[in-house]
Amino acid sequence: MMSENDAPPQESAAPQEAPPDSGSPQADAPEKLATDVPKVIVSPAFGRILVENRIALLVSTYDTGKVFLLRATPNGTNVHFVAFDKAMGVAVNTARLMVGSKTRVQELYNMPALVPRIPASDLPGATYDACYVPRTDYVTGDVQIHEMAFAGDELWFVNTRFSCLCTIEHPNSFKPRWRPPFVKGLSPDDRCHLNGLAVVNDKVAFATAFAVTDEPQGWRPTKATSGIIMEVPSGKVVANGLSMPHSPRYYANHLWVLDSGNGTIATIDRATGSPKPFAQMSGFTRGLDFFKNYAFIGLSRVRETAVFGGLPLTERIEEKDRFVGVQALNLSTGVIEAFLKFESGVNEIFAVNVLSGMTYPMILESNDPLIDTCYALSPEALRDVRPFEEPAPAA
Repeated sequence: MMSENDAPPQESAAPQEAPPDSGSPQADAPEKLATDVPKVIVSPAFGRILVENRIALLVSTYDTGKVFLLRATPNGTNVHFVAFDKAMGVAVNTARLMVGSKTRVQELYNMPALVPRIPASDLPGATYDACYVPRTDYVTGDVQIHEMAFAGDELWFVNTRFSCLCTIEHPNSFKPRWRPPFVKGLSPDDRCHLNGLAVVNDKVAFATAFAVTDEPQGWRPTKATSGIIMEVPSGKVVANGLSMPHSPRYYANHLWVLDSGNGTIATIDRATGSPKPFAQMSGFTRGLDFFKNYAFIGLSRVRETAVFGGLPLTERIEEKDRFVGVQALNLSTGVIEAFLKFESGVNEIFAVNVLSGMTYPMILESNDPLIDTCYALSPEALRDVRPFEEPAPAA
């Protein structure tokens, strides 16, 4: 395995092994981390797509307790891992990053002024242009947070355990804001497996669930065929017959969804409520974002369990042949132009988010020593800040 301090990857016509780093710029030597660092293969075209569009990708992998940044360098692509406890839903913009983990929503802020203090990368041409710093933890309890998104400046998240959409409310664990009309009350038993949400014009507009049911775990028996998309707030079902759907999105005048159990990305025929497969993928599709002419899609291996058994995907593709990673799909041609593939260490992808206007962002872990002297103040307080003076050496 290579770390960020090893030799950079070489660009070639064949897929390259990206140099995944271990998290913090202060990380231990690579040999101490060999069992923790997944093996990653990245196609050369991915770096080109990132550079040409001036973007990076942020992806959560809850089975390994990490998120990772996919960042381009002049000679290839770098993958930077950051530890979070069972990271699932992610919401991000140029100012804030929110990560839904096992029992909390963790908030980080972008502090560009900290960039010059980050130890320089040894990868040629890799220059940091953003730095997300831990700021606040909101403890929700284990509510099985799934997708999250900003509606304007307000964070919404899917509380799958309680079958509702929520926002943060101090000092409470969460504030229920909406639930499907067929779910008659709050109870922590995952009635319909509500999991995805889409924001349109700064308002939550759509949500996905695995079944129309108000029974505890009632979605399980019919999960392969009973998935739905609902309008929010009306609760009207606008698509049905889906197989474990995730990641509803409204983009380029189309309602998109990952029909995960079929391993496809689809658009919805609003007249009939039926999915129209746009591309068939080689894994369990979950995690989706768009930028210009590309869809960036997460794919997972999914093992034969009570949850994932009996799906069209698992019957179509053997477990060993299922893709794990992220693929870049050209929306004009329907062709997969680039990919990141995990050869080991990761089996499940959850969220995929585009960071626009950034090429080489950094996320600091909570124990990074830079945080010890990183202070965020209001504009009023900043006016009273004096230049720092080093103390005179002791006599």
